[in-house]
Amino acid sequence: MAIWQTKAWGEMLKNSGQAKDIFEIDEIFVEKRKISFGKYGLFVIGLDKNITEETRLKLQALCKQEKALFIQIETIFYDKKIEFLKGKTCQTGYYKKFIPPFTAVIDLKKSEEEIFADMKPKGRYNIRLAEKKGVECHVVEKNEKNITDFFSLMQETCSRDNFAGNTLTYYKYFLEKIQGSELISASFEGKIIASGIFVFDTEVSFYYYGASSNTYRNLMAPYLLQWTVIQEAKKRRSKIYDFLGIASPGEKNSPLAGVTEFKTKLSQDTRKVSESFIFVENKVMYFLIMGLRKLKN
Repeated sequence: MAIWQTKAWGEMLKNSGQAKDIFEIDEIFVEKRKISFGKYGLFVIGLDKNITEETRLKLQALCKQEKALFIQIETIFYDKKIEFLKGKTCQTGYYKKFIPPFTAVIDLKKSEEEIFADMKPKGRYNIRLAEKKGVECHVVEKNEKNITDFFSLMQETCSRDNFAGNTLTYYKYFLEKIQGSELISASFEGKIIASGIFVFDTEVSFYYYGASSNTYRNLMAPYLLQWTVIQEAKKRRSKIYDFLGIASPGEKNSPLAGVTEFKTKLSQDTRKVSESFIFVENKVMYFLIMGLRKLKN
């Protein structure tokens, strides 16, 4: 089961105020989120299985019941695409993407030697450099100090790379409630200089959040950190390691350009793993809001 389709994930979203409510329809979790002008949309994120026509009708009925403008469904797949939703009432499209369509993955059935050899030369070089410089990486306890250290690095990273982060409470809740979540950190001379939150599972393990210090960037700690996580995922018998999001091929000025360069040095196996479908309940209001968003951008 994908992380986004768990009860703990829904509770975390409600706890952080990102979702107004969470519904469960035939073992599918649905998020109710505020969008624009006081209106709401329903979102099913990370659906990794087929649904029946009966379930689809229940989802559309929930959309009407909750007076939501639409219900958006994002699938996730690594082998066979999920295309059951295409039709007259549900079209490809989205209001807001939560799972980037493309990602970089590592096949963990390969040996460590094969995985390392498959990386770009610069990726391998940076891992060796970090090791040579004395960077050390470990799974650390999810205690107050380590989470606070991670949060401080995350604030530094958000400021440097110009993106929004979450609250300290959110990260604490994530590490406490999300099954398989771990905090893994890289240290140099006793100081944490890079850290990340990762989710391990026997099917797919994810790189979820990463942060690093501005001061020690020349030590290439994030590369050794990722290599440590890849090794840990293999130990836990995971089949795939997902870097969770890169820029789409040919996309210009992507906000993911920087992380794409980093991730693809470590994995050249890039795939399309997500598609979005949308059923619009209130077409007039939906297209009005979409039009205003385009004008604003």
